[in-house]
Amino acid sequence: MNKIEHIGIAVRNLEKSIDLYQRLLDTDCYKTEQVASEFVNTAFFKTGENKVELLQATAPESAIAKFLEKKGEG
Repeated sequence: MNKIEHIGIAVRNLEKSIDLYQRLLDTDCYKTEQVASEFVNTAFFKTGENKVELLQATAPESAIAKFLEKKGEG
């Protein structure tokens, strides 16, 4: 049986998004992390057996920054 491990959501402002998603998902952020090699800061939420990961770019050359520029948050 296949299972979704996590869903990643690109955001412009991690701090504001953490607050929003804590209210939307009715759960606290359980982990934040800086991934320097990917030029992102992340925040994780557990929703049942799955996780939601918010990703904020820390540099214009990151894949997340390019995604946000092209498609916006999501």
